Amino acid sequence: MSHHLIYWPVLAQVLLPLLVLTLNAKRKAADVKSGNFDKERAAMDNEAWSKPVVLTSKNLANQFQIPVLFYALCFVLAGIGGVTASVLILAWAFVASRYAHACIHVTSNYVPMRMKTFIIGVLIVFIMLVFTAIKLAAI
Repeated sequence: MSHHLIYWPVLAQVLLPLLVLTLNAKRKAADVKSGNFDKERAAMDNEAWSKPVVLTSKNLANQFQIPVLFYALCFVLAGIGGVTASVLILAWAFVASRYAHACIHVTSNYVPMRMKTFIIGVLIVFIMLVFTAIKLAAI
């Protein structure tokens, strides 16, 4: 298996915060145009913006939590020759879970469904960690 294939889901995951950031910028621009935010608080407090901006801001922050562990595992797996078909499937499943989580978070923010997608992503990262540890122990 070509170990460089792991970089495709990594790039897909890197794209996600950029998309959320773009959406956040559009939502902030709409707030500025409408005046629908507290100008004094907005510089220091995301809660001063409208609910759509708060949702995208919180989701953007979330993109630098569990995904950071995903990135680290992908780079370690590539470095130790641990990229297999199973790992690639897990990596793409993680990316799909993060896109689903982001879509829910920035739209309906239906917490039970958002939590399910989050837990799926965490479980996938945990399984990837186990695969990484097993491969590393075999070296």
